[in-house]
Amino acid sequence: MSAAELEGGDWIRGITIRQPWATCILAGKSTENRPKPWSWRGWVLLHAGMAKPEPAVLRDPLVARTIRGRELHRGAVIGVARLTDCHQDPHGSPLCTEWAQTDAWHLVLTDVQELALPVPVGGQLGPWKPAPDLLSQVLQQLPDLRP
Repeated sequence: MSAAELEGGDWIRGITIRQPWATCILAGKSTENRPKPWSWRGWVLLHAGMAKPEPAVLRDPLVARTIRGRELHRGAVIGVARLTDCHQDPHGSPLCTEWAQTDAWHLVLTDVQELALPVPVGGQLGPWKPAPDLLSQVLQQLPDLRP
């Protein structure tokens, strides 16, 4: 695949995630909870949203231990991950991970890679297609990232 095809962005999408959840994904949180299912599978840019984290969420023991010592960047792409599945746990059954929420759709994220330098950019709801210049900046930091 040529550099121009890679920067075309048809093989990757962005996902905006509020803090501290975006940083938790970089530190090992493997599911992202969403109200609706997603059909997209493949690489996603992990975009930390602009909203300031709620103090009560930051005090949650699972969150606090996961983000300890990490900066909570906002309004920037902070990493990439491969979205491999989207499911709901059957009602009344155990949740798939300690991060999963009841009655939510769980986006399963693997192959998470953190960017050394967050790339500032605005985000959107739902999966969004990254602009070529944004993707180029990410590929400078992760030159082996491929579809």
